[in-house]
Formats: sequence, structure tokens, C-alpha cells
Amino acid sequence: MSGSAERVVFVHDRPGQESLLTGGTIARLRSDDAEVVVLFGSTDSHSADDSDVRAAMAALDVSDWRMLPAASGAQSLAEAVADVLAGVHATAVVIGADDDTLRRAAAGAADSLNVPVFEHRQVTDAVGQRLVAIDVSGQVDQKLRALAAYARRWSVTDHTVVPVESVAAADPADPADRPVTIGGTETFLRLPLAHAPDPDATPGLLSRGLAAVVALLTGAAFGVLGTIAHQATLPIGPVTIPIGLILALAGIMTLLAGLRLMLGDRLVVFSCAIGLLGTIFILSLRSTGGSVLVPEGIPGLLWTVVPTLVATIVLAWPRIPARPRSA
Repeated sequence: MSGSAERVVFVHDRPGQESLLTGGTIARLRSDDAEVVVLFGSTDSHSADDSDVRAAMAALDVSDWRMLPAASGAQSLAEAVADVLAGVHATAVVIGADDDTLRRAAAGAADSLNVPVFEHRQVTDAVGQRLVAIDVSGQVDQKLRALAAYARRWSVTDHTVVPVESVAAADPADPADRPVTIGGTETFLRLPLAHAPDPDATPGLLSRGLAAVVALLTGAAFGVLGTIAHQATLPIGPVTIPIGLILALAGIMTLLAGLRLMLGDRLVVFSCAIGLLGTIFILSLRSTGGSVLVPEGIPGLLWTVVPTLVATIVLAWPRIPARPRSA
């Protein structure tokens, strides 16, 4: 979430939360010329005047903030959020809402558009989870000015934000209505997209079979091209460089190793090796007319032996386990 190409939508229950929970991140994104849109789900409690919101947005350098329309259910609320995300071509969504309905609606809308979702989390509320920490130390003053704009909700002294007595008495269970010390870091949890492919999922039998067929044909094609080209040489003064053999061997090494690294499926690599080695073997036989494509000599010997060794090593190489992911 950085850079001028980013278009980030922040979703909060009501005005004030954007400054308290994600104000530093908003200000940092704006300092990087990223586009920021702030969405508010409701103003049922701790309502703020438009003048307060405008002052807070100005402190964070945000010009686009919107109130979501009253929705009759979670689905219509999700549709409203999705309309905003699609309209601004959002590249990320940040959720800092306590209301479960709004949280689910925002996450569902982002998921439907395959937009990454980050949820504001305190470190103490995410034990054992890998959080994304944003350094906002350079934006603390902006965050404090934004918080001070809500003078009927908080009083700001140095880096401490204290709720006014009437608000604290109204809802003492709300974490936003307790004294808070503003620090230089804001933390977020990246939520998995429900429709994102699982990189650890095992491919189906049909897809593996098709991949094996394609790999077999690809290996055969490399075998034909390499057999034709491996005898080519490049004379440079008194030295003759076997350029054809070098390129042919480099090509098959890259092909087999690349398939193993990218797919991690020995069946596909084995099929490719069969196509490659089978083609080399067939083309190395003497034709009925007596001609040969792989004449005797060191280049021909290397072209028949090295691909076999490379295929054996690549197939026998142990799979590197994937690094465990946080929940």
C-alpha cells in the first residue's frame, strides 16, 4: 500500500475512527500521492458535525470521504461498498470497523472484486498472527491534528487522546472511548481472499494429465531443435566454440529445472524428460539412407549423455517445503 498508483479505500463505522485507528496510514499514503477514499457506515453514535469531519480530513490531506447509504441488509451494504470499490478502481481495502455487518460486507465486496483486504488489528489482539506494520512516525502530528478536530469526542494533550467525560460515560466498553497514547506504528492483518487460489492445493488429475501431455510435446520439440543445432560451431581465431551444443544444453537445463521449480510436479518433469530423451534417442539412430543427426565424437556424446544426467538430477532433487503461512 504505497506509491502514487495505489487507490486505497478505508472503511470505518463512523467519523473519528479513521483518525484514531488508521490516520497515520492514511496520511502516509497521501504523502506518497496515493488516492484515498474514506467510507463511513453510520453516524448513529458519537455523531460528528460535517465541519469536524472536514477538518479531520483536511489534516489527513483527504478530499474524498463518503457516507454509505442506509442499507436494509448485509447484501445491499456489500453492494454499496462494491460500487465504490469498482468506481475508484481500488487496489486495496482497509477495514477499521467494529460492526460485524459492515466488516463482513466490506470484506465480501473486496473479495468479489479480488481486491486485497487489510484489517486494523492491535498487536495484543493478534497474538500468533503475522501483522503488517506501517511506520507512521512522520505522520503522528497529522494524526493528532485530525483527532483534535473531533473536540466534542476527544481532548488531545501531547500524544495522549482522552475521551470527553460525556462520551466515555455513554459507552465505556468501546475501545475508542478510553485514553489512548498515539505511537508511530499502525498494524494490520491481511485477510485471505475466499476466491484466491490456494498455492498448496493439489492439482486435479485432469489438469496434471494435460500438463504432462504439453510437457511431453515440449520436451520432444527441444529434443528436435537441440539435435539439429548441437553440431553448430563458432570459429573465433584459432578457437572453435561449440556454440550449438552450449545453447542446446543450456536450453534443456533451463526447461527441466524451470518446470520443477515452477510446478513442483515430478510427473510433468518426467513427461518432459521422456519426450526430450526419447526424441534424442530416435534421432541418434542411423536412418535407412545411412545418414545420422548425431555423429560420433565429443559433441554427439555430450548431447546424448548430459540431458540424461540433468533429467535424473532434476527428478531426484527433493522438493523444498513451502514456508508456513500465518493464519
